[in-house]
Amino acid sequence: MLAATIRVTGDIDVGEECVQEAYSRALTTWSRTGIPRNVGAWLTTVARRRAIDVLRRQSAQERLLPMIVESAEDATSSEAERTNIPDDRLRLIFTCCHPSLAIETQVALTLRLLCGLTTSEVARAFLVTESTMAARITRAKKKIKTSHIPYRVPTAEDLPTRIDAVLSVVHLVFTTGHTAPSGSGLMRRDLVERALELARMLRALLPSDAGVTGLLALIVLTDARQRTRTGDDGALLLLSQQDRNQWDRGAIVEGTELVREALRHRPAGRFALMAAIAAVHAEAPSWEATDWPEIVALYDLLLVAWPSPVVALNRAVAVGIADGPEAGLRALDELATEPHLSTYNYLASARADFLRRLGRSDEARLAYEEALLLSENEVERAFLASRLTELDD
Repeated sequence: MLAATIRVTGDIDVGEECVQEAYSRALTTWSRTGIPRNVGAWLTTVARRRAIDVLRRQSAQERLLPMIVESAEDATSSEAERTNIPDDRLRLIFTCCHPSLAIETQVALTLRLLCGLTTSEVARAFLVTESTMAARITRAKKKIKTSHIPYRVPTAEDLPTRIDAVLSVVHLVFTTGHTAPSGSGLMRRDLVERALELARMLRALLPSDAGVTGLLALIVLTDARQRTRTGDDGALLLLSQQDRNQWDRGAIVEGTELVREALRHRPAGRFALMAAIAAVHAEAPSWEATDWPEIVALYDLLLVAWPSPVVALNRAVAVGIADGPEAGLRALDELATEPHLSTYNYLASARADFLRRLGRSDEARLAYEEALLLSENEVERAFLASRLTELDD
């Protein structure tokens, strides 16, 4: 709804107000007439009509004309000169990822406005506080408005300058859905499916882009094992506990082929390398047969392509599995002063696991308690609590 409405208004705040008014009108209208058969179409139509009314009543309409997506200039330009993006959400993701904004701001704003993530979820994705993220998003919206950044469908020539931010948006939508930051379920399946759908659209739009290919491979391979991530009782199952016979073999074949294609481009990009790590897991017949030295080597390459504290944390975990918990603990200790990881629950839970395996129960207990304090997903919290109970036994 928001994506379709902003196409009319060209203004984020006005678009949000029109969408909110559509919901408000639904509360009064539907109580009299009943809920319509197509709720989404009804709401979107009301929001867009309200947007058109707002534009018509603007006394300074000339000031807004450069910001209107479907301006007279755009309407008269030939279809051959425009990019054929088949989905309103994807069109607006490209639009919000404007090079005049810092790339982190592009990604954060798009995740918040067009991908259904809360400010808290966006903040968690960036490893910052909710108040910091709220201020960042507010500043971005003000800059768009004061700078008259146009809401236009990008041309084919514009796409290369925006694709990195767009890929980051889709990736973060997927990771947020793959393990929900909070709530009673491990996953948010709606976000996973949205990310997969957008990645496939990007693949159709830019079939020769290695980043797009790598991202689609990563999503397909990671999602291939989604059925085995929890047991029949809803409890979290670690990768070592999952029944690999239930993994989606068709998705693994597709993802592996995409990885090979993405890796043919040199140097390998971050999504191709992440997908290659996922492929090593997917192709291993068992946990014990997994080639952990290869995974560590791929993380070494990934740290060069994408120096991120989360990548460094994942590498440390891989080191602990490949070379033993002592080595893993040393690698984790090197990240202890990393500010972005200070409230990241996976650092504490990884330390707890290595300490448990080393028989250092008191230290492991403290680390599990810290991870519990930092975790908001109920499935993960239940798993951590079970580990604490095992230590007490």
